[in-house]
Amino acid sequence: MSERITSAKATAKTVRVSPRKSRLVIDLIRGKSVGEAISILKFSPNKAAGVIEKVLMSAIANAENNFDLDVEDLFVSEAFVNEGPTMKRFRPRAKGSASPINKRTSHLTVVVSEK
Repeated sequence: MSERITSAKATAKTVRVSPRKSRLVIDLIRGKSVGEAISILKFSPNKAAGVIEKVLMSAIANAENNFDLDVEDLFVSEAFVNEGPTMKRFRPRAKGSASPINKRTSHLTVVVSEK
């Protein structure tokens, strides 16, 4: 007896957007239906929204092609951001000193499930 798979996942690793800014956008779509989530991301001005939209579209495609799930019944069951590797840079300051600049990256994960 094989159980039917009802969810699909997509990830994007080492995306050059800070996790803190990405979480603001990803909190907007968690729990929403797929159509609603796409329209929210389309009209969100954040840089992270474009990348998150790509990951969401990938998760939808995975659900449709790999697991034969109906796109109309899908919703965003899980969406989270983890911190990726940080690129460390230095900026020259007064009197020959330097201050650090952390260029942070994110790992984005979106899981869509059937209702």
